[in-house]
Amino acid sequence: MPGSLRALYKNVKENSLRRLPAEFEKQSFIQIIFPHKKSDWAEYLNDAEKNFIDIIEAVASYQDCLLVCHDIDYVRSKLDINRHIHFVQAPTNDTWARDCSAITVYEDEKPLLLDFEFTAWGGKFEAGLDNRLTQELSSCYSAPIKKMDFILEGGAIESNAKGTLLITSECVFNSNRNIHSREKSEKLLKKVFGVTKVLCLEHGYLRGDDTDSHIDTLARFVDERTIVYLKCEDTQDEHYAQLKAMETQLQSFTDQDGKKFKLVSLPFTNPIYDQDERLPATYANFLILNEAVLVPVYQDPHDAQALKTLSTLFPQRKIIPIACSTLIRQHGSLHCVTMQFPYGIKLKT
Repeated sequence: MPGSLRALYKNVKENSLRRLPAEFEKQSFIQIIFPHKKSDWAEYLNDAEKNFIDIIEAVASYQDCLLVCHDIDYVRSKLDINRHIHFVQAPTNDTWARDCSAITVYEDEKPLLLDFEFTAWGGKFEAGLDNRLTQELSSCYSAPIKKMDFILEGGAIESNAKGTLLITSECVFNSNRNIHSREKSEKLLKKVFGVTKVLCLEHGYLRGDDTDSHIDTLARFVDERTIVYLKCEDTQDEHYAQLKAMETQLQSFTDQDGKKFKLVSLPFTNPIYDQDERLPATYANFLILNEAVLVPVYQDPHDAQALKTLSTLFPQRKIIPIACSTLIRQHGSLHCVTMQFPYGIKLKT
């Protein structure tokens, strides 16, 4: 387990000003890890590669993409080469870039990469290579890196860019992550990310989710005042009560200035199964780019409604559906396999 909070506080420069940027702010590039034979995609690798290629090519149509490869030559052969795609070779256990990549803050208005401990969601899977990935890629980034002796995944946090952090208690304060009390962990989050308010959801989950309820499967900031969230209308569905309780709690939340948020609901898919296993399909797992939003779809009747809702929330960005039925077979979706790096970080590949 990670160590003392005292050591972590030393990672915050005295009298420095920190800010955790939001995903809807200007970005430098997206980081993606390509699937390979030694990952959990091996059983249906061809399908996984096609899914990832769709995401990579959509990203590269708008901005730079840093593609982490097990074998660069092999991955190059699979792609239409685009000047926005940058290749780097590094060993990985799996492909969940959202959770094992660095989380960027601005410290005194300059980007700083925070390298948190990654244990595959509380030690559920092997993650030694993924935990070392940020250090392996250090030469690719123009920004400095600070190692954080605290377990935290990128999919566990949402920022509104103005001082409010949105998380779930089931994930961030789970004893399978850190040994610190909830009070001390919350204090650390405020210090490390420069936020003044931490909003913690006590409800909401997805059947089949390995992450202990990552916030990016449930509720997301689309601007500093608006939260889009997953809503289940079927009273017979096992998710109904938890998501209804989540909605009620969201309605009670206020931002760093004490103002209520605008709330917009996303539909819930019909149950989707892989054999007898229900899969964690969610429209909340979209990816915001500088000029577009990539939205996971599942050949479900609710796809069109989800796309329409997000188009009204992002009128200046193109809404691009990405079929993600393969991704959810490994219990994640589109946002989970990507990580944005904000403006100010230059790629050195």
